[in-house]
Formats: sequence, C-alpha cells, structure tokens
Amino acid sequence: MAKTKTPTKKKEPKHPERDEFDLEEIANTLTEVMEEKQTKVFTIYKRDEPLEGIVTNMDANTKLIHIKDKYFNVHKVHFLDILKISDIDY
Repeated sequence: MAKTKTPTKKKEPKHPERDEFDLEEIANTLTEVMEEKQTKVFTIYKRDEPLEGIVTNMDANTKLIHIKDKYFNVHKVHFLDILKISDIDY
C-alpha cells in the first residue's frame, strides 16, 4: 500500500537570512560591546520586545550570545537571531 504524501506547509525560517557583511558587522559589534561591558538594546528575531543588557559570554560552539538584563537574568540568544544592536535611548 503506497503512502500518500501530505502537502508540506512552507515552514518559517528558523533564523532570518542576511548577508555576510551584516553578520560580520554584528559579530564585531558584539565583541566590542562585550569587551567594554556596554549596555545595549538588542533587537531579536521573533521577539516582541527588544532586550536591553550587556553581553557576558559568546559561546562559539553553540553560537549562543549570553545577554544579562538589568534584573540579572541571563538570556541566551542565537547569534543569527540578533537583528540589530543599538544604543539605549534615554
């Protein structure tokens, strides 16, 4: 008996697509922000609210960026999900 194929839905991409230049720019900014322990605002893919905090760790193996917010909660965000890094607007 042959199996009938169910139509596959077009899945939403796991991470947004960007070019090499954008990714390199974000990587450089992350390194700088971590070294200088600067508080920044991170715009993250599929997240309603921007995340404000400092980068405490960048794990090269998992590609997770650890961002500590003002409440000392650590958020592990995939490198490819970081859309934008900006200064805090007061």
